[in-house]
Amino acid sequence: MTGDGGRWSIGELAERAGVTVKTVRFYSDRGLLPETARSGGGHRRYGPEALERLRLIRSLRTLDLPVSDVGRILDEDDALEDVVARRLREVSGRLTTLRWREASLRLLRDCTPEQRAERLRLLGDVSLPPDTTALARFWRRTLPARLPAAVAATVVDAAVPQPPADPTPAQVLLFARLHALVAGATPPVVHLADTEHRPGLLYPGLGEAYDLAAPDLRAGRAPAHGEALDRFVAAYADALGDRDTRAFRRRLARLMAASADPLIGRYWQLAGELATERDGPTPGAAHGWLCAALKSDFGRPAGTDSPPGWAW
Repeated sequence: MTGDGGRWSIGELAERAGVTVKTVRFYSDRGLLPETARSGGGHRRYGPEALERLRLIRSLRTLDLPVSDVGRILDEDDALEDVVARRLREVSGRLTTLRWREASLRLLRDCTPEQRAERLRLLGDVSLPPDTTALARFWRRTLPARLPAAVAATVVDAAVPQPPADPTPAQVLLFARLHALVAGATPPVVHLADTEHRPGLLYPGLGEAYDLAAPDLRAGRAPAHGEALDRFVAAYADALGDRDTRAFRRRLARLMAASADPLIGRYWQLAGELATERDGPTPGAAHGWLCAALKSDFGRPAGTDSPPGWAW
């Protein structure tokens, strides 16, 4: 039963909702729980609808939603979906951070005393989860200045591995080493920098060649001639204003060997170790596979002395 003409006092509402008077007053003062009227003595009175509203408020607060978001949900019919989606993203981000911290601690716990100093230094230079800004900056500085912005963005997206949400200790170490490799490093000489060419044709063509080579790489097949190699050679021929001939392939094989860069090779080695089966082959792995296929044109065993991997 309600008192005072079907209205409850603040104490009666608190008792029915199973909360304290202080809680009811808190939400009332913030406009989340409007009072129906005041008693003759100026005391707050609430109707039955306040009980349902208070129960809804408690449910939302149990999910750790801020009071401001609770107010939005109460006042706007379509606010709940938006607030829940945003909070899910925030919680997911916090969980990812915790998983990276856990994996980092396990990395330190399970190493030898000799390894610990290096790992502490590497971890001290990266955020958790790691920020890939330094990796993206490295590639933007390495790519030709004349490369169209949309093409450059595609190249950078393909070249920069994304941190997993639930990393292993080994993945934490690989990301830290990748970051250390490029942080402050002088970018290598831009591919074909000393040769007149059209990078806007080269890089999209290379991307197509890498995609064509991916099934063979996934299957573990040895480098071989085929559509992927033809597209690879055609990308360079188009960029250099030449034709795909035997002489051009010989020239291209020499160019690939001369342009191999140890820094890029180490980058793709680390990126390849980070890649999962779902990620597929890295552009560096595809480039090395195609270079090996190209060399086999000239009597050298495929896969022998493959360049450390200039790619994109």
